[in-house]
Amino acid sequence: MSVLQALIFDVDGTLAETERDGHRIAFNQAFADAGLDWQWDVPTYGRLLAITGGKERMLAYWQEIDPQAAARPEAAALIAELHRRKTAHYVRLVAEGGIALRPGVRRVLEQARGAGLRLAIATTTTPDNVEALIHATLGAGGMDWFEIVGAGDAVPRKKPDPGIYTWVLDRMGLRPEQALAFEDSTNGLRAAQGAGLRTVVTTGAYTHRENFDGVLAWLDGLGDVGAPATGRACGQAWTGVVGLAELRQWAA
Repeated sequence: MSVLQALIFDVDGTLAETERDGHRIAFNQAFADAGLDWQWDVPTYGRLLAITGGKERMLAYWQEIDPQAAARPEAAALIAELHRRKTAHYVRLVAEGGIALRPGVRRVLEQARGAGLRLAIATTTTPDNVEALIHATLGAGGMDWFEIVGAGDAVPRKKPDPGIYTWVLDRMGLRPEQALAFEDSTNGLRAAQGAGLRTVVTTGAYTHRENFDGVLAWLDGLGDVGAPATGRACGQAWTGVVGLAELRQWAA
């Protein structure tokens, strides 16, 4: 078994709970800007999360409610403009401090850096969204913590396609067995496993009812002092605070 050399993180739902109170709100603000009567409430957005990628999500919704309009030649331009506006709203929301890292995330990142492990990001969200979240939560130099950031349209197909993870691994010069992936959803897990990566799943607000049998670890978070994570690791019930020692043990 290869020695663990890198940790590769998804962003939305994994590093931070961004979906319900970040992206969803930003989408609704973009719709209002454009004079659309679209309104994604919490259950609707949860259903739409089965579709990865913001532009893809909007198009799928439009095809549901008005397939003729969604098929018009000008539809792609409107989707692109809505996505641009949505990103601007999201960046502003994050900069205002409304979204924090999930408990334990900073601890694991700091322990990994201190031990010389390499860090990377593999996400379907845009680079602007990634930078906004990292700057707001880790500071101006936060992006430097990550050797490679695979985001947005770096690859042609979104998760559950494994392309974004393969792209990151290739640029790091790593084999899948030398890294662990961190995800929060079945689409993300399928992408990571499709690239051959062992995966730690930390479920969130929209994914706690999904099934992740067979993963390296399936937890409700990374845990913190006084608020341990619970779930399963290496096929056994587990509770505690996840740190680099635990990750190395599971990987071995």
